[in-house]
Amino acid sequence: MTIWTPDLNEITGPKYAAIAQAIGEAIADGQLSAGDRLPAHRDLSYRLGVTVGTVTRGYAEAERRGLVVGEVGRGTFVKSANGGSATQLFAIRHDQPPAGIDFSLNFPPEGIRADLFARTASRIASNPFDPSLFGYQPAAGNPRHRAAANELISHTGLETHVDRVVLCNGTQHGMAITMAALCQPGDVVLTEELTYPGIKAVAAMFHLRLRGVAMDHEGMLPDAFEAACQKGDAKVLYCIPTFHNPTSTVMPESRRAEIAEIARKYGIFIVEDDVYGFLEDDRPLPISGYLPEQSFYVSSTSKCMMPSLRVGFVLTPPGMTEPVSSAERAMNWMTSPITAEIMTRWIEDGTAAELVRWHRRESRARLEIAERVLKDFAFDSTPGSYHLWLPLPPPWQAEEFTEKARVRGVHVIPSAPFAVGRTAVPHALRICMGATRTREELEHGLTIIADLLVCGQTPCLDVM
Repeated sequence: MTIWTPDLNEITGPKYAAIAQAIGEAIADGQLSAGDRLPAHRDLSYRLGVTVGTVTRGYAEAERRGLVVGEVGRGTFVKSANGGSATQLFAIRHDQPPAGIDFSLNFPPEGIRADLFARTASRIASNPFDPSLFGYQPAAGNPRHRAAANELISHTGLETHVDRVVLCNGTQHGMAITMAALCQPGDVVLTEELTYPGIKAVAAMFHLRLRGVAMDHEGMLPDAFEAACQKGDAKVLYCIPTFHNPTSTVMPESRRAEIAEIARKYGIFIVEDDVYGFLEDDRPLPISGYLPEQSFYVSSTSKCMMPSLRVGFVLTPPGMTEPVSSAERAMNWMTSPITAEIMTRWIEDGTAAELVRWHRRESRARLEIAERVLKDFAFDSTPGSYHLWLPLPPPWQAEEFTEKARVRGVHVIPSAPFAVGRTAVPHALRICMGATRTREELEHGLTIIADLLVCGQTPCLDVM
């Protein structure tokens, strides 16, 4: 049994939630490893000066986040080294999906994709795949498929070349092979202080150290980024400048140029996640456009076409294609040429553009519903984003609100899983508006949230 004792002094919120957060941070920092047995409930309660019930609830919350597992008669053990609360958002439960309305996962709406795929399937019968696609392909991808991805990337305004494109299995995989090509264990990777939990999983896999950089309503602060670079140990910046996850901010072009110039000054590689960029009608030039010699642009078809295609792509800097394709070969050998062929046909015949237009219309319609239902409460979102960031009014705390919403059949994600290191966690929620099946279901769920927000300001009873 480990003698680990968390320091809860710098963690805000309920004590039980602070214990769960401290467990996640200790796993990310390497203080706790997979298989470690946590202190007994009574022992830890004595050390922390809290009740045994608080420790029990904290361990239960850590187990809910996928960090630990309790074994009857043996104790509570660290389940994995996935960094922070990354597994809470990273493992999708298909065996027991949550009942009610789920705003916790950033899925795109089903929309018209099934009908369009059926149309494509019927066309395949008269125009079958080239037999060469049924065999092994180059690690970077079939040349025709890379050309199609290159065409898609070119719509961002980036200067592209097919020889710099590496296909992968979605943005998450693109992040992994890029980090594998760039980093060694122990390297420091900078991120926004609130970031997509998938980078925590990648960092844990490759034993990288994440360090959060302060943000405001326009994204990462250039001064804070330069201060982090001046420490001299950072190698890579991972960022989401367009429809940032979780806050939905879009970084203005002037700041993008400033961030790029700082990265150039200190020799920092940029890994830019632009999986949501297609939703922006007047999309700004990616940061990669300001620093092409040091930037890896990563995106995929998962949000704009269909998640099950699992086709992503990395646009590498000149001369850096081989290290990324080598990582692809080592991890996966190749991206499926069958799904890449569907992507290619959709790009060539206009289906991809049709899907993008549909998503842009739908995302705006859903945001209009949110603006109407939540009109009395301040929240952050940008037209085109499928998610919004909701700061909670006093006296609500994020974990408490999440639990109250769950009781009412609405599932949301509090801010803690997005925080990097010991960043002060705001009392806020990410609400994903794309996962609900219909706009009516979206409105119903948001109405429940609005009612709960009112309950935080006036005395009210729980309604079961």
